Amino acid sequence: MTIKKAICKTCVALGNVPVIGGLFKPKPKVAVIRLSGILSESNARRGSFSHKTTEKMIEDAFDTYDLKGVLMIINCPGGAPAQCSLIGDHIRSLADKKNVPVYAFVEDVAASGGYWLACAADEIYTNDTSIVGSIGVISASFGFQELIGKYGVERRVHTAGKQKSFLDPFMDEKPADVKRLKGIQSDMHEIFINWVKTRRADKLDGKDSELFEGQFWLAPKALKLGLIDGFGEARSFAKDKFGETIKFKEFGPDKKLLPSLLGTESKLPSGASLAEDAIDTIEAKSIWGRYGL
Repeated sequence: MTIKKAICKTCVALGNVPVIGGLFKPKPKVAVIRLSGILSESNARRGSFSHKTTEKMIEDAFDTYDLKGVLMIINCPGGAPAQCSLIGDHIRSLADKKNVPVYAFVEDVAASGGYWLACAADEIYTNDTSIVGSIGVISASFGFQELIGKYGVERRVHTAGKQKSFLDPFMDEKPADVKRLKGIQSDMHEIFINWVKTRRADKLDGKDSELFEGQFWLAPKALKLGLIDGFGEARSFAKDKFGETIKFKEFGPDKKLLPSLLGTESKLPSGASLAEDAIDTIEAKSIWGRYGL
C-alpha cells in the first residue's frame, strides 16, 4: 500500500469518529485532464500532445482516491491516428478496470482525432459554439518536381524494393502510389467509423453518408446527429451530478517530456531547427484553420 493510500484510509477511519469526523472525512473527487493541441508523436512540435506525454497524467487521474468520475477537457483539431487510438484505448482500459465514468467537454473543437478522443468518454458535452465531427482521413503534401527542374536540380534516389519510393514530392505523382494511399486511408477510415459506432452505439441519428464523410458541424447540429449528448461546462456539470462538495483534482501532461525553449542542451536554435519550427507552425495553422480557428 502506498503512503498516499494509507493516509486516505486513515482519514476515512477518522471520518467515522463522532464530532471530529467531519474534519477528516475526505471529500469525493473528480479528476480533470486536459487534452489540448494537435495530436503528434513528435514531442518537439509546439502545441501538440501524444500518448507518451499524457500517459502518466491519465494513470494518475484514475488513481485518485475516492474518485467519482473523470472529466476530459478537449480542444483538438486532430493529428496522428495512432496517437488518438493509443490515448483513447488507455482511457477506456482504466475506466473499465476501475468502473469510473468518463465525461468529455469540448471547448473550441473536437474534430477528426479530437472527436476520436471525445468518443473515449461515456458522454460528450460541448459549448453551443463548439465544432464537432470530421470523421474522415486526410493526407496532404506538395509537388516540387517542376521547381527543381527550373533550377537545374537533379534528384537522385536509390532503393531496394520496388515500392520503397512512395509519393516522392520531387517526382511526378504515380497513379499506383495514389491508389495505394487511398487503400490505406480507406482501411483507416473504417477503423475510425467502427470506433465511433461502438462508442456512440444507438445514439447516432443520421445516415453513414452524412456522418462519416469528413463533414463537421456546430454543436447544435452535432446534437441532432447524436454525435454529442448535450451542452455543459465541466465544473458545473460535476457539481450538479456529484454534489457541491465535490473536489476537483487537475492533471497535466508530463512536463519532463515537453521540450524546453532552447532544447535539452540549452543551445540556440540552428537554421535547420528554425526552418522545422516554421514548417510546424504553418502546418499547425493549416490544421486549426480548417475549422476557422
